[in-house]
Amino acid sequence: MKYSEDEILKEVSDYISQTYKGHYSAGNVQTLDLIDSVGDAEAFCRSNILKYASRYDRKGTARKDIIKIIHYAVLLCHFNDKAAAAMASDTGSTAFTVDYDK
Repeated sequence: MKYSEDEILKEVSDYISQTYKGHYSAGNVQTLDLIDSVGDAEAFCRSNILKYASRYDRKGTARKDIIKIIHYAVLLCHFNDKAAAAMASDTGSTAFTVDYDK
């Protein structure tokens, strides 16, 4: 790819895999699942994107901050899709789609 997107996405994927093996879980329960269960997952993800963007490279960890921003953006996309699917279900719609050409 022109801008090394494939390499960056691989790095992000590796980072995400490591987070599920680390301190973000207690047994089989992910902390984010608890946050989602009280309806705060989207706000949590947005807040973390802002946190890491606002401190970008202030601690000498610019690349790590960017990777975390991407991770929270992926999570936000997931929870946004989940909310859209629930809304579509509530309104009787059969599906929701995203037109990336617009």
